Amino acid sequence: MSVAVETGLWQLDPARSTVALQHKSIWGLVTVKGTYTAVTGEGEVRPDGSASGTLTLDAASLDTKNAKRDKHLSSADFFDAGRHPEIIFSVRSAVPGADDTVEVSGQLTVRGISRPQSFTARVTDADADAVTLNAELTVDRAEFGLDWNQLGMIRGLTTVTAALRFARRAV
Repeated sequence: MSVAVETGLWQLDPARSTVALQHKSIWGLVTVKGTYTAVTGEGEVRPDGSASGTLTLDAASLDTKNAKRDKHLSSADFFDAGRHPEIIFSVRSAVPGADDTVEVSGQLTVRGISRPQSFTARVTDADADAVTLNAELTVDRAEFGLDWNQLGMIRGLTTVTAALRFARRAV
């Protein structure tokens, strides 16, 4: 599929989008998986085909299917959702590449700490009124002050996967 996405304003469809993470825990023996249940976003596709936008996650909406763990992840030990309720990815540049890919560069802000982040997304579905992007990226949680690590149980990078469905926004 080689599709040019129409210029204009686009809004994330949260009911048809997912952002999930997974991280090895307990000395790499257990993989903790979770999904953010509150995700919003918007973007603009420019006439040259490039795009910019913002994806916002409610930090306290991470659901790992374990209420005690979810509460701990929202605490000051990890996301500190009381003081930093949002995780924000600001897309500075999204440029179409080869084979339905999009080269995305931006800034990830977690716990009030911002770091540059780049990755390749893939357009998996597109028409005049909607586009779906899939991406996988790795994040070093220590770069964002997420360094709680009791007894050295948590090591390595966190993998974030996203399936994002955007719909053309009515003007």
